[in-house]
Amino acid sequence: MTLRQSILKTFYPVLMAFGKSKNEQKNTTNMQPPVSFYSLHTTDNKGNSVNFEQFHGKKILLVNTASDCGYTPQYEDLEKLYRQYKDRLMIIAFPANDFGEQEKGNDEEVATFCKVNYGVTFPLMKKSIVVKGKDQNEIFQWLSDKSKNGWNDQEPTWNFCKYLVNENGVLTNFYNSSVSPMSKEVTDAINK
Repeated sequence: MTLRQSILKTFYPVLMAFGKSKNEQKNTTNMQPPVSFYSLHTTDNKGNSVNFEQFHGKKILLVNTASDCGYTPQYEDLEKLYRQYKDRLMIIAFPANDFGEQEKGNDEEVATFCKVNYGVTFPLMKKSIVVKGKDQNEIFQWLSDKSKNGWNDQEPTWNFCKYLVNENGVLTNFYNSSVSPMSKEVTDAINK
């Protein structure tokens, strides 16, 4: 962990205490996705293809991440959440460098950082672009386009935005960066 990362980790509780804004968006009308979530594919950080059909029957929390961000300590809470709900929840991280050069490492460096500093065991995907544009990751195209997911156009506003998909492939919630993975909002949605 670099000196900057250590300082950011130290000030993370302050950031969380003062970072409250519009925290959550919900699919209150249970809009079904026009494009099946389970038709999506991506690539993990080792170059393997990941077919989302394999996650049918589990809730999935998809998070855009970065190693050099004030919210990076959320890796610790994501791991706690993953271990606590592993029987019914999959957490998938998408490292991205979309917000101010905060994910400079390659896929191997990111994986090592996450394992060594936060004990991450949930899947990490290949580093990609998560904000809207021609090179946006296919998963984030689906997550941030209501013509695909049924209701949500919200792209990540910063690192560690979270999208929750239910057991049937319906996008149910969007949480901004200031929502802790272990927050009541997130755990209540998982237990719903």
